Amino acid sequence: MGLLAAAKDSISTLLKDQWREYFYCDSLPETILMTKGKTRQDGSKNNKGTDNIISNGSIIAVNEGQCMIIVDQGAVVDFCAEAGEFIYDTSTEPSLLYGNLGDNLKKTFQTVGRRFTMGGSTGKDQRVYFFNTKEIPNNLFGTASPVPFRVVDTNIGLDVDISLRCNGRYSFRLTDPLAFYKGVAGNVTGDYKTEQITSQMKSELIDALQPAFAQISELGIRYSAVPGHTKEMKDALNAALAEDWGVKRGITIESVAFNSVKASEEDEAMIKELQRTAVMRNPGMGAANINMAQADAMRAAASNTSTGPMMAFAGMNMAQMAGGMNANNLYSMDAQMQAQQAQQAAPAAGAVVAGAAPKLGWKCPDCGTDNNTGKFCTNCGKPKPSDAGWTCSCGTVNQGKFCQNCGAKKPEGAPIYKCDKCGWEPEDPANPPKFCPQCGDPFDDSDKV
Repeated sequence: MGLLAAAKDSISTLLKDQWREYFYCDSLPETILMTKGKTRQDGSKNNKGTDNIISNGSIIAVNEGQCMIIVDQGAVVDFCAEAGEFIYDTSTEPSLLYGNLGDNLKKTFQTVGRRFTMGGSTGKDQRVYFFNTKEIPNNLFGTASPVPFRVVDTNIGLDVDISLRCNGRYSFRLTDPLAFYKGVAGNVTGDYKTEQITSQMKSELIDALQPAFAQISELGIRYSAVPGHTKEMKDALNAALAEDWGVKRGITIESVAFNSVKASEEDEAMIKELQRTAVMRNPGMGAANINMAQADAMRAAASNTSTGPMMAFAGMNMAQMAGGMNANNLYSMDAQMQAQQAQQAAPAAGAVVAGAAPKLGWKCPDCGTDNNTGKFCTNCGKPKPSDAGWTCSCGTVNQGKFCQNCGAKKPEGAPIYKCDKCGWEPEDPANPPKFCPQCGDPFDDSDKV
């Protein structure tokens, strides 16, 4: 009787599992990262099939902001991250209602035999899981203890470590659902909620702040400017958490925002004092500070009623003569330094700057203005010497080969050259170079005027 009951159960369950299933998942809230897919019944006759069995040809609907995996016997066998209809046509559970009937009949009898050997049990576990791939916002963080930060200011030669406290919020996204399933969620029977992992992520994010701040410091960003560089901070945190979050869990930080980033009062006072002291390296600033101190001392001496203003001024002068710095000397030193810097910045007179093009202009013979590039002098308006033409015996200045007044022919002489490509003319029109220095065109008979 036991064998007959097993055969009956095998056939009965197999017939119930012939219906094609339809899996659908409503929009997942930000509180759920993964959920197990369920078949939609809608009052249909397909309501007595075996749990965790997906018949061949079943349909799975994937919404925007979701992705889906199919797990067969504990292993991921299919994956879909594109919104739309997905047909599972490679299932190991055949259906007489989908595909080739002859092949399905053969596979169905094989399945009956397999279930019979297991006492009517399916011997299979197939599941559909949906993942929330939308951005998960509003995850708070804050430093319970100070985080080290290296302050570097190359302008004053400052390099010191301080401690920071900060708080804010961040958002993350599942970018690799397969890694999240294998490394975190596993074969859950219901929902995997966000709160199950965010507390652990918060602790790891706080630990990652130190290497992230170190990377931000190397970029020259001051701690007070960190809230304005959220993109750089996001990239630095993702780099610090690449192994624990990206590889093992398939999670990346989408954005980060800081409510406040503040150093201790002692560290802030130390930095301000070092900055004020470093300013005095400039002789001009030092002289101005001395003048201000002397003015304060003079006001204090003038208001001194105990010993009298004259005695107070005398004491001030004696102190200055004993070792005080003269502000005028510092002003003179500052002027010399500025003059040296200006001399080093400006190129020597007549020197050719590296990479600069040679001067190709002409010098006006009347006023002496150099480096003219047009046909007329930029200072006095006189025409370029070669553009003045030739003077006929009748006194007329001409440009062509014949006099426009009397028709006389231009006197014979050495040919005059002018580049026919760019119009450049050599200083000695009768003896041009082999190549035009402005456009590189070779001089030949076509360049004769």
